[in-house]
Amino acid sequence: MAEFTYNPVQSVGSGQGVIFNTTIGCSKGYIFHRNESGIVILKGGSRNPSCCNSFARYQVLFNGNIAVPEGGTPGEISLAIAIDGEPVQTSLGAATPTVADAYFNVSSPAFVTVPAGTSVNVSVENTSGQAINVRNANLVITRVA
Repeated sequence: MAEFTYNPVQSVGSGQGVIFNTTIGCSKGYIFHRNESGIVILKGGSRNPSCCNSFARYQVLFNGNIAVPEGGTPGEISLAIAIDGEPVQTSLGAATPTVADAYFNVSSPAFVTVPAGTSVNVSVENTSGQAINVRNANLVITRVA
């Protein structure tokens, strides 16, 4: 298991990723992150023929508070977990603030399967049409298979 956080308010542009600056890393070397980055690398299973797994499966969960920044247009805003830069639509966490600087809590879950001998990049992306503020960002990744 690994956990990545960023508590202060950060502005995340449309199509950009949430940054994480605190890491509680994976002691087994399957999950990699560089502080002050929004990308987490998940490693697939080994290609060991005596091993029954030809993949690794991870549960990815993002939780955080989002708002339209001062000067922004109130309306629906959203985040989603992205795999190799492509948002997973079933992980969309959305809120519809009616005023700027009103925070809503969103959660975004996803299961990510990584084939043996490969890796994928996972991030949390702003899928709104405008910049949003994110605070208390928390990303937990657990290898489940």
